[in-house]
Amino acid sequence: MSDHLSGTRAEVDPAIDLADLYAFPSPSRKGRLVLVMDVFPNARPGALFSDAASYRFRVRPAAIATDHPDALFEVGTDEYAFTCTFSGPVESDADGEVTQWGTCVLPGGEAVAFQVNDERGGEGHGVRVYAGLRLDPFFMDVGKEVQTRAQRRLAFLPRGTNSLEGVDVLTVAVEFDVAGLLGPASGTVFAVAAETVTAGPYPVRLERLGRPEVKNVLMSENGVDTANKIVDLRDLYNEEDPFRLGPHYLGAYRSRLNANLTFFDGLDGKLDWQTDQDGTHPLTDLLLADFLVVDVAKPYAEDSYFEIEHSLLEGRAHATCGGRTLNDDVIDTLYTLIVNAFHGPRISDGVDRATSPASREFPYLAPPNPDPPVPVSVPTPAASR
Repeated sequence: MSDHLSGTRAEVDPAIDLADLYAFPSPSRKGRLVLVMDVFPNARPGALFSDAASYRFRVRPAAIATDHPDALFEVGTDEYAFTCTFSGPVESDADGEVTQWGTCVLPGGEAVAFQVNDERGGEGHGVRVYAGLRLDPFFMDVGKEVQTRAQRRLAFLPRGTNSLEGVDVLTVAVEFDVAGLLGPASGTVFAVAAETVTAGPYPVRLERLGRPEVKNVLMSENGVDTANKIVDLRDLYNEEDPFRLGPHYLGAYRSRLNANLTFFDGLDGKLDWQTDQDGTHPLTDLLLADFLVVDVAKPYAEDSYFEIEHSLLEGRAHATCGGRTLNDDVIDTLYTLIVNAFHGPRISDGVDRATSPASREFPYLAPPNPDPPVPVSVPTPAASR
């Protein structure tokens, strides 16, 4: 499920479990970038953010690579971080219910304060911030995706079941004027990642997130990676810096992706991707550069996920904002990419929309379901065989 429950640490402490990351230009306010992270999958009414963790967006200027043939993007070392922290539970003066207060520290050190679940959010220094319980905008037929990997064939149905129907998450949404806050020299193309880290002067990374389904699908155990059948790579991967993988487990990540990407390519009975002589898949290095790439100067489009990367792979200029919008059907895009390289019909999991579509106005996500369904266990490939 996108990045829901992506490792044992995330399962133990759902308040720090990153579920999804979105980055897109404001649909109605030119020059403004919207960043959204969802945490706490299957959140119940009254769910709160951790007061022992920081929730951080990391933004770096990016450019199309010209000197590095193995990479599509050159990501700068300058970084703009938006770091949100939360108080312990406090009693609201308005109605006596338990709530939280939050603070978002901006790249320049200024802070914006807000109350959790306050529809107005907080505003200052050209930035708006909202945090609170909302309807999960992600949609996917998890059971059929797991069955596809377990049975090694496309098992999706024309009409699928949204496994996240009516489910809530905690969300943090930040909207800001790019040129006004970051300066015109920052450009318009950015690499965006999210992470949760321990609060305090010596933060330890708990989880990180860039593109959807890298950990739960692309790095999943499908019995095809002969180099590693024991260690759950997701917890190790969660500890990595989104913009610079360490050397210790890089070989393990590459082995898993090379094996899995070849496995996915063959699900339709033919191979559309040509691997190198050493078995390296053409998408491996691109996917290990695990962040969203968004261009705030291009038109907003709800189906823009991976459009920038796809255009560069085909040697043409991108036409949309890229990044990832809240209503984007990323599962269909991902499976079409890895199975037929966009050379065949679009592959669909049969689920085309969330419980309620996100809006085009801040804070964008639909209001929460006051009576969400009881969480169900996520199926595994082993159980589906």
